[in-house]
This record gives sequence, structure tokens and C-alpha cells, in this order.
Amino acid sequence: MFAHQLTEGLIRVLERPDLRVIAGARRVRLAPDLLDPFRVTDGGDVLLGAPCLQDGELLAAFYLRHALELAHLLDIAPRQPVMAALCAARTAALFLRLDTTRDTSAITPQWVTTMAAPQVATPAELQAAWQALSPFQPAPPHAPDITAVHARMERLWHWTGPTETLMALGGDARLSINPATGLNHYGCSHRPRPWAVTFASSTASSLSERGFAGAEAARLRLIAAALSDADNDMAATLSDEIRQRISRYFGLRGDEGVILAPSGTDCELYTLALAALAPGRRPVSNILIAPEETGSGVPLAARGCHFANDTALGHTVPKGHLIEGFPDTTQVINLPMRDADGQQIPPEQVDADCLRVARAELARGRHVLLHRLDLSKTGLLAPRMDTLDALGATAPAGQVDVVVDACQTRLDPARVRDYLDRGWMVMITGSKFFTGPPFCGAVLVPAPVMARLSADGLPPGLAQYTHRQAWPDNTATDVLPSGHNIGLVLRWHAALAEMTALGEVDRATVTQRLREFLSAARDAITGNPDLSLLPPVALSRPALPDAWDDQATILSFFIRAPGDDATFRPLPLPQARQLYAWLNADLSEILPAADPGERSLAALLCHVGQPVPLAHPALDDALAGALRISAGARLVSGEPSHDGLDSRCRMEREIRDVRRVVAKISLILRHWSVIAAHDPQPTYMPRRGMAD
Repeated sequence: MFAHQLTEGLIRVLERPDLRVIAGARRVRLAPDLLDPFRVTDGGDVLLGAPCLQDGELLAAFYLRHALELAHLLDIAPRQPVMAALCAARTAALFLRLDTTRDTSAITPQWVTTMAAPQVATPAELQAAWQALSPFQPAPPHAPDITAVHARMERLWHWTGPTETLMALGGDARLSINPATGLNHYGCSHRPRPWAVTFASSTASSLSERGFAGAEAARLRLIAAALSDADNDMAATLSDEIRQRISRYFGLRGDEGVILAPSGTDCELYTLALAALAPGRRPVSNILIAPEETGSGVPLAARGCHFANDTALGHTVPKGHLIEGFPDTTQVINLPMRDADGQQIPPEQVDADCLRVARAELARGRHVLLHRLDLSKTGLLAPRMDTLDALGATAPAGQVDVVVDACQTRLDPARVRDYLDRGWMVMITGSKFFTGPPFCGAVLVPAPVMARLSADGLPPGLAQYTHRQAWPDNTATDVLPSGHNIGLVLRWHAALAEMTALGEVDRATVTQRLREFLSAARDAITGNPDLSLLPPVALSRPALPDAWDDQATILSFFIRAPGDDATFRPLPLPQARQLYAWLNADLSEILPAADPGERSLAALLCHVGQPVPLAHPALDDALAGALRISAGARLVSGEPSHDGLDSRCRMEREIRDVRRVVAKISLILRHWSVIAAHDPQPTYMPRRGMAD
């Protein structure tokens, strides 16, 4: 590459983490005499033409993404150049929409609008697009049979696109990217965002380069199969691989199973369906522990009701209404873990309440589905194991199911294996501790519960939520439609890349790294008078050899309200949500006459766990918002953007970053009124680095 011909904008494009991952080892060269934006050579190299040096950063990124996609698809399907060209063009057109909110029709060719449309283009439009795209190929092939091409594009249209776009499918509106910010509802991105400091694994994380590469590899396998063999169900293969890899990670056996779910709330729905299939078909009493610290839709799902207005498969449903096939006899019993002042209820009382309620329901002849919460949003755990053992020893055989809500998945695999050995279901996600993208969950099903799926059918209404291929092969899933949640498949492959990296670190090192970081993070929080750390939660888990999950990896804290210097009055929930968003925003252009160090801190993008609503005695009837700093898997396995640093330097950087997060909170409090007047929004990258 000829450095003297590189523009500053093109240099930034070539350094983008998403494009670096997609390019891999492919050679990208400049060809200033090439009048077309790019061309793919016979050898698979990408030549960037004069438009990439002249038309600005936005179009340079668009052209490079288009070129890389075409080169990949020609490698994958050399005998399908027309299909490769059209699929690459659609991917590039949708990629452009991720990069800008502007109307680009005046500076881009007509085919961009055609290929970005929600519905498949007409044969005539595809013909025109092909004529415009053919010069980008090494050697333009003969004129295509456009009718056959249209038929194939019709099948591929809705899941042809960039990985970032496809991963937003098959969840709910919270996955949608806000074009004004480049982020979703959780304040994170499906693209790598290495410039942001991220300790948000208790809520959701932006992808790392590692996770992005895992999803991208799965996407390319999907499209390769579709281009080479229209009958190849690669999505089924990828779904099977997800279940197999989850099974290996947690040590599942052949008679146990994995059900893939878009979210932890969907997991709750599935476990209720499995409990309802227990021998005797008794009505279910579903005992939830601290549901206010789990998912907002869990109490509805726990009754077998629609928990939102639409499902992950895109069906519009009446929120709060019973799902077809779920009995209306299900009762939900909520047991809190915090009192009216927000203080943790003593574990002994929570355990006594669990036993009292469960035994009362058993005495009424009902089937009990009892949750063990491991862990809540603020790291709470209940009931204790001896309580569950006592219930199991006295309950009628087969009349109690235990499901472990481990959706934070802050558990050593040996712990999960122990739960399964007890015959308990376990709900996990790849999107919390593992730092995969939001909305990838699973239910791990022990052998006794798996046996229930051999004869009886699931509630027919689950057909609006899940596909047959997301479940282990059995007769009970015959009521479900065939098909695939492509977004879920890609999100899980991203999460599996992080799980694999963590699994390669020996357990003693996992423990040591977590302890070192958490100790430094606690010191940073307790050493700042603007913050008040919630009392640490003692994790009541039996000792297991070499297990690393005996420490709290979520640190929750209140923030002092501005102006309350004499006493500590925490930020109410609405203001805590504002601060949470401002942490993730570049404030450098807002602060008045800030010194260089303060301006640099103001520009830093900090993503932490969303505020949890909690009562506090200083706020009377209002709720405070507790923010969270969490240790995630990448802290242990290494943030890929820190490559080149040894493990000691990596940890020092993580500790320095957590101190910077705490410092930015105090900075915001000092300038609250000025920042509130602007109310800045989070952005994908710092303002000075934004192309548009």
C-alpha cells in the first residue's frame, strides 16, 4: 500500500475495527488510476480506485465494505458471480444505512436504494443493478437468467445483509439501532467499540472483535451454503453447533438437552411449559424470587402470558393475555429479597418464606416450580441449597421442579453441572457475564425433564415464539414451526467465541484476575465520596474444587445527588438514568473551559450497568437508581483490542479504566446543570472520531 496516496479519511476507514475483522488477511491495495470505486482481482485482492481517495470517509467505508463482501462471496461461490454481486450489493447498501442518517441518494448509485429496500427488487431492477455492478468483478460473466436470479434472491432477501444488521433481528425493539446514536436501547453496538470503557456485563455489552468475528464467520457460512446449494439448511447446522458447544462447555450428557431462546424472559416461558408437562398434570404454582431484579416481563411469562406486544419471531400479540395452550390455573407467587427501604431481607427469612409458600402449595395438590435466583441484577442469591434440599426431601415425588435463574451466568461450569445433577433446569444467557450480544439465552434441561418431551405436545401458542430447530429433537415440538431465528443464531455464535476464549484460561487464573480487578473496583467506589457501595452480598454456594464463582462480580452503588453535600441523598431513578446515558456520551464540547485532562475524561465513553430501581430511606416514596460496574469474561480472557499487552499490563489498564469511570461520574455531578441543559445522547464513537 502506498502511504503517500492515503488520505486521512481513508486511513481512519482502514483502521475501523469492524472492517479490519471483515478484511482478515485479504490484501487491500490502492489503484489511483482505477476510475471505478473498486475491483476484485482474479486472485481475490481488493483494488480501491480513485473514488475512495476523493469522495470522503463515508463513501470510502461503503466502497471498502462492498469490495470485501464481494471478494468473500466470489471466494465462496465462484460459479455464482451474479448472485454474489447482488448479495454483496445488498449487504453494502444496508451497511451504508448503519453509517449515516443522511439521505445519500444524491451521491450513491441508484442500485443502493433498490438493494436496501425491505422487499425484494423486481427482475428489471435486479437486471439494472447487475449491469451497474458487473464492472467490479474480475471478468464480467455472461448475461444472467434474471428470472432464476430473482427467484433465488427472493428466498435470500430477508437475511442477506451485514452481520450488524442481522444480529438485530429475532429479538425485540430493544435490539434496533438508533441511527442518530449508532447504539441500541442498551447503549451498546453490534459492532466492535474498543474506544469505549465497558463494565456493563450485568446489562449488555458491545461486541468485541472476537465476538464480531464469531458472528461474521457464521454469517458467511450461511450465505455460502445458500449460494452453492439452495437446499442446504446451514442454519440448522449452526443451531445444532450452538447446542453442542453449550453442552460441551457445561458438561451436559447425552440424555440432557439445550433449548435456545431469544431472552431470559423467553426461557421463563419455556420452563413453565416444561413444568406443566410433569407427571400428574397438576396446576402449577410458580414461585419467583425477587422478580423486580430479573427481567421486566418475567412475571407475565411466569403465568404463561404474552409479556410484550410482539414476539421474537415478529408476531403481534396481546400483552398480558394468556398464550394458547397454557392453562389459566397457573399462579405466580413473588417473594421479595429487599424490604421497603431497599435493604436486603435476611437470607433466613427468604428461605423460611420459600419453604412456607412451597409447602402450602403442595398441600393444595399443586405442582411447584421454584426458582433459585443465581444471581439477580445486583448480585442477590436465594434460596440457599439446604432449603432446597429440605423441600426436596419432604415433597411428594415429582411434584417440585427447581429452575435456576442463572441468566447472569456468573457461574463456574462445575456449578451448573452440579445443578443439573440435582435434576434442576438452568436458565443461562450468553449476553451477560460472557459479554456476547444481548438477546441470546438458553435453557439447560436435565434428563428427568427431557423425558417429558417424548410424548406430550408443547402449548401451541409457543409457535409464535420459537422454532422447532431451537429445541432438541423430540415429538413434543411438532406444534412448533420449522425455520430459524437467524439473528439468534448469529448472536449465539458471537457469545460462543467469548465462552471459548474464557474456557481456555485455567481456573486459578480466572479466580486471580477477578479478585484483583474487583478489589481495585471496590476501592475506587468506596474511595469516592460521591458514591455509596451497596453492602456486599454473601454468595451461598457449596464449595466446589477450583470454582471461581465464590465472589460477587457485580458491584452496585448509589450516586450522591448534586448539591447534597451534608448528607448522602442518592440520585432518584430518572436522574440516575440520565447520568447512565451521559457516561456513555462525549461531553467534551459541553463543559465550559475545561482543562485538557478534564476534557479528555469528558470525551471518554463509559458503559456501565443500567440503573436498578431500589428503595432508599432518604427518598421517601421515590426510587433511587443503583448503577453497576461488573466484571465480565473479557476481563479474564483479554479484551481483543488490548492485543500486544501482556496480562499484567492488560489488568493495569482495566483498573485504570474503572477509576476513570468513577472519575467521570464525579465530573458529571460537578457540571450537572450545564450537561442537563444539553442532555447529550450516547454515541457509537467519540464525536471527534465520528464520520457523519
